[in-house]
Amino acid sequence: MTKIALVTGGGSGIGRACAITLSQNGYHVIVTGRRLDALEETVGLMSGGSAIACDITSPEDVDRLYQKVEADHGRLDVLFNNAGNNVAAAPIGDIPPEDFLKVINVNLYGAFLAARGAFNLMRKQDPKGGRIINNGSISASVPRPGSTPYTSSKHAITGLTRTISLDGRPYDIACGQIDIGNAASEMTAKMGGGVPQADLSIKPEPVMDVQHVADSLLHMASLPLSANVQFMTVMATKMPYIGRG
Repeated sequence: MTKIALVTGGGSGIGRACAITLSQNGYHVIVTGRRLDALEETVGLMSGGSAIACDITSPEDVDRLYQKVEADHGRLDVLFNNAGNNVAAAPIGDIPPEDFLKVINVNLYGAFLAARGAFNLMRKQDPKGGRIINNGSISASVPRPGSTPYTSSKHAITGLTRTISLDGRPYDIACGQIDIGNAASEMTAKMGGGVPQADLSIKPEPVMDVQHVADSLLHMASLPLSANVQFMTVMATKMPYIGRG
């Protein structure tokens, strides 16, 4: 039986790379995000899949997304809860409240809505169960300077992951988290030119091929539900992380 996977934020970057890799390894992958044109571009690169436009911050949109998944496929085996955004770096005193809410709304509230929808489908389907993988980022453990909204959202994702892991046990729902550092994408394009460090200097940082993230996610997704990677960190080896301040 073909397994069904849903990837949020599937129109670019990490989401696109992971969707393609899952599709090349036996999954029917549904990609979702706001821009249908970008999603359809991803589908064109996949080995089988479909696109559903969805505003992940809208409960009504997310409900319709899961209704469509259930109607078309009858079940969901894997959710990669990946959609996220960010704002310009600034000290906390210089961050407009609306910028904080902009990040929290997608990175945390959107992740909650996506996980909630997956959980409700996975616990009622037959056979029950499935896997939710949250994109935590290394900012779930350590911050960069001027990153209050993003770091706060990603620390909260760790709490979401742990709670889903507990809530999912009676229903054979496994939940893990992949914390990614400096995968080459649109978001990391500026790193070669230098980014702020803990000592307030500006230095370039190494990046890694996003395929390493996709391969890591595939490993997490491919485990039987009796086993789980609770937390995985995959990062450019020489980037600042351990001891970065």
